[in-house]
This record gives sequence, C-alpha cells and structure tokens, in this order.
Amino acid sequence: MLDNPRSPRVRSVAKLAKRAARQETGLFLLEGPQAVAEALTFRPQLLVELYATPTALERYTDVAQTAVDAGVDVEFVTEDVLDQMADTVTPQGFIAVAHQFPTSIKDIFAGDPKLVVILEEVRDPGNLGTIIRAADAAGADAVILTGRTVDLYNPKVVRSTTGSLFHLPIAVGAELEAALVRAHAAGLKTIAADVKGESLLDVRADGDLSGPTAWVFGNEAHGLEDDQLTLVDRVASVPIYGAAESMNLATAASVCLYESAFAQRA
Repeated sequence: MLDNPRSPRVRSVAKLAKRAARQETGLFLLEGPQAVAEALTFRPQLLVELYATPTALERYTDVAQTAVDAGVDVEFVTEDVLDQMADTVTPQGFIAVAHQFPTSIKDIFAGDPKLVVILEEVRDPGNLGTIIRAADAAGADAVILTGRTVDLYNPKVVRSTTGSLFHLPIAVGAELEAALVRAHAAGLKTIAADVKGESLLDVRADGDLSGPTAWVFGNEAHGLEDDQLTLVDRVASVPIYGAAESMNLATAASVCLYESAFAQRA
C-alpha cells in the first residue's frame, strides 16, 4: 500500500499534469475507471503503472479483471495518495501512467483512409477531446493535430475523449499545409468547416461527402485564416436555423463528421 502523499513517486506521477513533465518523460496521466479500462483493453502494453484504492477495485470488478487478463499489476494506494496524484478533484479511485503513442501522418495516409479529421490550432482541451470522441463515433480513420493545437496528452483532453484516444490513430505536431498535401495525394477531398463557407447542405447535395474526405477544423475564436482556406477543395458552414449567435466547435465538427459518415454508408 502506497500511503505517503509526499513521496517522490507520488510527486512524479502528479507532475504529469504539466506539459513540461510529459515532454521530458514521454508519459501521460490517465484518471478514472473508464479511461483505465479502455487502455487495458486496447493498449495494455502502454501502461507503465496502475494505481487504485481498495474500495475502487472492489467496486469496479470488471476493471480489476481486465487488468488481470492484460497481465498488468495494480498497486494499492490510499485516498490521500490518489488525490495527490490526480489532476481532477474526483479521480474515482484509479490512476495510471502510460507511454505516449502518436502516429505519423505518413502512416495515416498510407492506410487508405476514407475519413480523416485535421485540427488546426484548436486550443480548448475539452473541445479537442470531444472532437476525437466524435471522430471515433463517426468511424473516422484518423485524427491529425497541427503543432499549434493543444497537447493531446493534456489530462483534460484525455478525459474528454472518454477512451477514444485509444481507438484510432492520432498524429501530433503536423503542419496544416503538409497534412493537406498528403491528403490530396492520397485521393481525399479536403473540406474546411468555416462560417464563411457555403451551406453544408449544398456540399451534401453535390455528393462531395460520399467519397474519401479530410475535414479541417480551425480555432474556436477565429476559425481558419483566409490563406489556409485557399488550400482546401471546399469550405462549408453548418446552417444555424435558430437565434444562436454561433455553434460550439465540437458540436459543429460532430455534425460535419456524421454527414460524411452517413453519405459514405448510404
């Protein structure tokens, strides 16, 4: 039982909430039974350490069994130790440390993808995590993050993906123009979502969503720059029929991705 909240080991885990520590170690933090269960199921080889309170292990017997099946040892900790390690106020009894595992954009486009998400300067961790979750749900083949997008392994991003982080390839640190060049070379039509674009309904009516597609989503506040919009094949906007001033980026991305998912499966 690890019971000293001030021990060097506890402090080293807690430091992973900071980007500098993640960059230095190549590790990141997982919190809660859902994230831990997804990691154990889909990427058990990435787990370095797994901590749980005895109460949590008794409550989430399925997570305990998944750890046993994956051959991953669980170390007991006290509630105080877990609270010290966690980035959240309520970590729900589980903390894990895992290796980061980004994919290269070369490998993504070598796999003949049909639906890819490219994110340029998305700064809100909750938005990024939710878009990754939506991409996973819509059956996207991969997600690409440009160098100016928030860190994929930020604890809030990881939590917001609710495990989708472990389900599909994600590239980090790419340049937008380079990603678009590779997308075009792989035969994907590139479509940017932006309020300055034509209606998504028109893009759907033209049949441009039924083929291999790379959707591009920009910054929450200012979207994509005009010169960036010239790099894509089409620019689409999600119509707003009510009185809302605008639509949340993650919500708009979900709409666009599901439009493609429906069209590709029609």
